[in-house]
Amino acid sequence: MPRPALDRDLDVDVAVVGAGYTGLWTTYELVRRDPTLRVAILEAEIAGFGASGRNGGWCSALFAGSREATAARHGREAAIALQRAMFDTVEEVGALCAAEGIDAHYHRGGTLQVATSPAHVERIRARVAHERAWGFGDDDMRWLEPAEAAARLRVASCLGAAYTPHCARVHPARLARGLAEAVERRGATIYEGTTVTEITPRRVRTSGGTVRAEAVVRATEGYTARLHDHHRDLIPVYSLMIATEPLPADFFAEVGWDDCETFSDGRHLLVYGQRTADDRIAFGGRGAPYHFGSQVRDAFDRDDRVFADLLQVLRSLFPALGTARITHVWGGPLGVARDWYSSVAFDPATGLGRAGGYVGDGVATANLAGRTLADLILGLDTELTRLPWVGHRSPRWEPEPLRWAGVNLAIGLTGALDRWEARTGRPAVRGARLLARLTGD
Repeated sequence: MPRPALDRDLDVDVAVVGAGYTGLWTTYELVRRDPTLRVAILEAEIAGFGASGRNGGWCSALFAGSREATAARHGREAAIALQRAMFDTVEEVGALCAAEGIDAHYHRGGTLQVATSPAHVERIRARVAHERAWGFGDDDMRWLEPAEAAARLRVASCLGAAYTPHCARVHPARLARGLAEAVERRGATIYEGTTVTEITPRRVRTSGGTVRAEAVVRATEGYTARLHDHHRDLIPVYSLMIATEPLPADFFAEVGWDDCETFSDGRHLLVYGQRTADDRIAFGGRGAPYHFGSQVRDAFDRDDRVFADLLQVLRSLFPALGTARITHVWGGPLGVARDWYSSVAFDPATGLGRAGGYVGDGVATANLAGRTLADLILGLDTELTRLPWVGHRSPRWEPEPLRWAGVNLAIGLTGALDRWEARTGRPAVRGARLLARLTGD
């Protein structure tokens, strides 16, 4: 049953807009540290409705933002500290699930990026070398030769893989629901079916009343463009997913996958997958168009072309799937800043806080954001509040139609680069450089 909507004016210490991971983690940390705080979460739909309940279930140490750009602004050591904080966050999520009894199917098996073409090999090996140049060793990421990769997961035409232990599989919706219940047990209140119409310093106007608070946190990610005066802060980019029926034991006898690693491959147009706790493959990817004016609609959650492409890729990676059925398809928007860089901030003068721009890597990053926002709101000076993403402000997106043209150009280019590499067998170096300029990588 949905939770009750707000139906009156309200005074609280902290108002949180959005009951996804960012809002829930922030609230959890606040009420855990200070049980006397009055915290209200305002959610237009239900807790975990957006990307938090629909993602691919990668609790990973990936951070949306160029490490080189971080180092240029804040120094090499700051960039390394941010990455190490992400490593720690993967374990932090697991520890919290255990402490709160959240059965989110958390399993830290790491992740594989599999190479299935010579171009993939070159690109993935370069990624491993990049990690070495930053001082991260084999314990953080290493190259696996084909036999080593196959010992973990047997993918068709595998030429090797990069492996990192810094990733865990989760069931995203179970994590979101468990977090919502945890914050309620600790005294916070979640108002569902409550649309926020305006956020101003220490005040939130909603469809059911006005909320006054000493601190207001915007945690709206892919839905940020719906807010007044925020339509160019983060754009909604859609990621879509498919899931197979539960697969028999003989499938896993053929492909391995005993440690439930998450996986992707080396293509430019991102795909990602996991073995679920009930032995399905949940598999997703990009490729859906950006919609003019940063529109977000339920109809955009489905795109038959993208679903068909995902199924074709999945079957090419795992021919042993045979005629296994696809039982579920879904999608949703994620938030992207103009420089493709995640950020977290709080201004004590106005009481306004925010976090987001995770570009699809928000399962763990939102936890780091929540812990950081709690420190900032409570006025603490900690290692987290000194991390270089704190206070970062991305440039705003261009007005339409430039935004629509540029984003869809980048989406189209990623697919074109993959087709060129498949046809020629060579890395699309110049095209990849152009794509990097478009995405700020």
